Amino acid sequence: MMDYRAPQLAVAFLSEHFSGNPGEALVLDVACGTGLIAKEMSALGFKHFEGVDGSQGMLDLAAQTGLYQHLSLALLGPEPLPAQPGVFDVVILVGALNAGSAPVGIVRELCKAAKPGGLICMIRANHRGELTAKYTESLKREIELMEGEGLWSPVGVKEVDKYMDYPHLDTKGAEDELVVTGTVYLYKKSIV
Repeated sequence: MMDYRAPQLAVAFLSEHFSGNPGEALVLDVACGTGLIAKEMSALGFKHFEGVDGSQGMLDLAAQTGLYQHLSLALLGPEPLPAQPGVFDVVILVGALNAGSAPVGIVRELCKAAKPGGLICMIRANHRGELTAKYTESLKREIELMEGEGLWSPVGVKEVDKYMDYPHLDTKGAEDELVVTGTVYLYKKSIV
């Protein structure tokens, strides 16, 4: 059985650097899936969540958590991020920042949604392969370009173990564990 730890890792890193009142903070959970981020953050006192996902089925499951005040259906990239600009204390994206999911340009939309001084937290798996390497290089360029434009500044970037792990059988039938590492990015939107 797969152990998907990305939500816990992202929220733990975010909470180390969040200095506001969690009970008053407005959180935008992008690619919210079934609501794992809201569950993790609500345990830390966060109460105000808006979620966006490209799957109505996932949004239906997120709604069942009772944690979201608003949920929106949107495919990241082909459709603009359905979020009011400049109002969110925290914008978080877990798991969709990879080739074949969200395009690199989504990071600008995440930053746009955050209020001045707001935090943008993103975590992605460190997969291997040519497509992933190209995506990672494009993401790095976009992040650095946004820094250069004065849109945001880095709070921290952290490599994490066990973004995801799951047992598998080797050729001899013995159970082994395959571990995928990840990277958490945390940025603060510039106060203009």
